Amino acid sequence: MKFDDVLQQRRSIRGYLNKPVPKSLIREVLELAMRAPTSMNTQPWNFYVVSGEVLDRIRAGNVERNLAGVPHSREFRLGPEYVGPHRERQIGVAKQLFAAMGIERDNKEKRHDWILRGFRQFDAPVSIVVTYDRAIHGSDIAPFDCGGVVNSIVNAAWARGLGCVINSQGIMQSPVVRAEAGIPEDQVIQTCIAMGWPDESFPANAVVSQRKSVNEAATFLGFGD
Repeated sequence: MKFDDVLQQRRSIRGYLNKPVPKSLIREVLELAMRAPTSMNTQPWNFYVVSGEVLDRIRAGNVERNLAGVPHSREFRLGPEYVGPHRERQIGVAKQLFAAMGIERDNKEKRHDWILRGFRQFDAPVSIVVTYDRAIHGSDIAPFDCGGVVNSIVNAAWARGLGCVINSQGIMQSPVVRAEAGIPEDQVIQTCIAMGWPDESFPANAVVSQRKSVNEAATFLGFGD
């Protein structure tokens, strides 16, 4: 695929085929994605690629702790809740997804099931847990660099027919993820990426999130026209 086509056509995939992803293909995606820009070539990222029984145990632990009301233990800063246009866009994509899935506003059961899908990594066959070295924790540079490599992963995967969704729900219960994936304490869990072959019959996969215009986002200075 052409680069422009990847960026224009890529969508977040929340429904996957029950079909394994070859380890060699994931390695290919990671090798390409790690060409992402990184501050002073520090490359702070590490990847724990989990599948099979290990991923099943993470799913089960996430759901169990969520249903038990255990508070989240994400290791990155969440900050204040979204307000204004940020909240409006957040609500907008939720409405798109719920409409596609036929989830009515007052149907608490369906809404709760949708939330649990996130804790289950949307039942994807692969999850890539992204961490960075705790030795550089406290600076915003390492998470920024990890964001760049995550963006490259989802685009490289899409160019090869794979779908992804960046999913912080999947690492919401970090003790479960750390224990099952064998992540040492000298690393900070940043996020995870659900990955697999898209199920084209899954309604939410057809949702294309809206983007604000360049005029809204960009200010041009010093140009003659």
